[in-house]
Amino acid sequence: MEELAEVVAIESGLISLASQVKSSCSSCSQVSTCASGQVAKAIPHKQLFFTLPSSALSNEQVVQVGDCIVLSLPEADVLKSAWQVYLFPILGLLIFSAIGQWLIVQEILNHEIFALGIGLVGGYLGYRLARYLQNNSNQQQKLQPKILRVIPKPLVVTAK
Repeated sequence: MEELAEVVAIESGLISLASQVKSSCSSCSQVSTCASGQVAKAIPHKQLFFTLPSSALSNEQVVQVGDCIVLSLPEADVLKSAWQVYLFPILGLLIFSAIGQWLIVQEILNHEIFALGIGLVGGYLGYRLARYLQNNSNQQQKLQPKILRVIPKPLVVTAK
């Protein structure tokens, strides 16, 4: 995955970047006739601000305020992270709900509210597992954007 960001500040070893948040509706061929496309046009696009250490630059790259930078994230790691964040809580909820229902059928539990509670605990445990895996320093390192190339700002020519 690649993204274009603009350098807005450089100070004390950190590069501050701004990237335009894009709607997926803007690239669709039906944007002029679709209600979602009309809403996407009406809502102003926001910017995402973040900082990267200057060590993310390779040796030969020099960056100045106003330059554009092409950032890259490994697509496989982004998909793996999304899979964990979305599916672990749902799987925990479903598996623990099935266990709770089985306990009711076996007459170990006497009310369905306990099975519901067990299911909620499973969802929470799935959330905590996903959170733990995402906070792993190795995983966080994989999801750090890497600078592919620097596009210098264009020269402004004024006529006299």
